[in-house]
Amino acid sequence: MLHIDVMDGHFVPNITIGPGVVKYIRRVTKLPLDVHLMIENPQNFINDFVKAGSDMITMHIETINAKRYPLYAKRLKSKGIKAGISLNPATPLAKIINVLNLVDLVLVMSVNPGFSGQAFIPAVLPKIKQLRSIFNGDISVDGGVNDKWAGSIIKAGANILAVGSYIFGAKNTKLAIERIRNAK
Repeated sequence: MLHIDVMDGHFVPNITIGPGVVKYIRRVTKLPLDVHLMIENPQNFINDFVKAGSDMITMHIETINAKRYPLYAKRLKSKGIKAGISLNPATPLAKIINVLNLVDLVLVMSVNPGFSGQAFIPAVLPKIKQLRSIFNGDISVDGGVNDKWAGSIIKAGANILAVGSYIFGAKNTKLAIERIRNAK
């Protein structure tokens, strides 16, 4: 899948892309598009990203009203889109417990969101392990993931690793991907 970070310069201090670029990415690939909304008021953009061709939309628990999240998840699922919820490294799992039964994926941020190339925060490993003990869906980890940490992340219970900087910054992309796939 392709993990696409959408940032607005408000929730995080960086700006990336919007639905228009996701639409063009959809035109050139059949890979599932995992769209990670690191934006304020993501619920206002659900329809735009669905129309653009997203297969999964993940919103941060820090940016939404958790009591209204069931409505957002239902809206996504009614359109055939998987629903994800994300939490920052310092956000406790307790913030998402009440929505776990509504999501297909939980995205655990392993850096403070906003800029690529940050170092992995090992303190999230127990959070991943605890989450796996109570959640049977997909667990994704995003931020600082590389061949040094991949094995520990997988052992903790994650089954999806977002490895953008590690792969795009590698001299040998194929070797970098092999190292992640073979992580123990």
